[in-house]
Amino acid sequence: MLKVFVNTFTSVILCLAFNNIAFAFSDSLKNTNNKTGTIVRQANMLYPEMLEGQEAFFTEYVQKFAVNRRAYLQRTYVRGKKFFPKASVILKKYKVPQEFSVLLALESAFNANAVSSAGAVGYWQIMDDVAKEYGLKIVENQNKQKVLTTKTKTKQTVKTGAKKAIAPVDDRKNFLKSTHLAARYLKDRMRNLNNDWLLVAASYNWGVGNVWKTLQRTGKANPDFWDIKDKLPVETRTYVMNFIALNVIFKNYQNFLDNKLYFKDVVQFTKTSKEMAVEACCEIQ
Repeated sequence: MLKVFVNTFTSVILCLAFNNIAFAFSDSLKNTNNKTGTIVRQANMLYPEMLEGQEAFFTEYVQKFAVNRRAYLQRTYVRGKKFFPKASVILKKYKVPQEFSVLLALESAFNANAVSSAGAVGYWQIMDDVAKEYGLKIVENQNKQKVLTTKTKTKQTVKTGAKKAIAPVDDRKNFLKSTHLAARYLKDRMRNLNNDWLLVAASYNWGVGNVWKTLQRTGKANPDFWDIKDKLPVETRTYVMNFIALNVIFKNYQNFLDNKLYFKDVVQFTKTSKEMAVEACCEIQ
């Protein structure tokens, strides 16, 4: 019995001594206690050129968007095949990034006849004043006319054989004409917004005047979108973040579709010297 006790006591003493030596040695080495790891799955995200260098501001949002809005992204990508390439060609002509093609989805869901409650019309949801400023033929106050037309139809009976009235022309419902206007408008906004394309996207939703005033209130020499993001209305903030999300996902669409889109490296960590010393001690016991 005494012999067993002595052996146990000796092993404990040796373990403690070994532990202390290992700890002292590991602490003497710079960064030895920091875990190191091996990348077992590498991030494969590609970012649009206009967003490079800003990834830290939006990656988490895009990652959640990819999960929560998966069906919407797939549906929008398929519908966009008809419109995005044509829009990109026109945007390029005016030196506007092709990423702005996704405004067709955000603004009207590719609907030529879309009319907002504020009176914005067509693919790019262009207001009456802007359309007239850039020389398009329009039908004014369509949101009001839509309400009046609906009320009239409920009161009248359509006569059989009556000639169908010719609808007046509104160029905002013409894809090519409205896209040329949108490209010119976006290009012109750069003069007021520090050459920051995300600010331009915000201004498309909230108005250039509102965005410019918010920039002035920061007191900074050259504020960017991220400096005023939290000062924007929720709708505008969400609008720009969705603009980013669509562009990032569509840039990586095949991997997204195959569930092989990795936003961050997955690292397998190795054990620290202290952890290995403790395990070694336990093995001795």
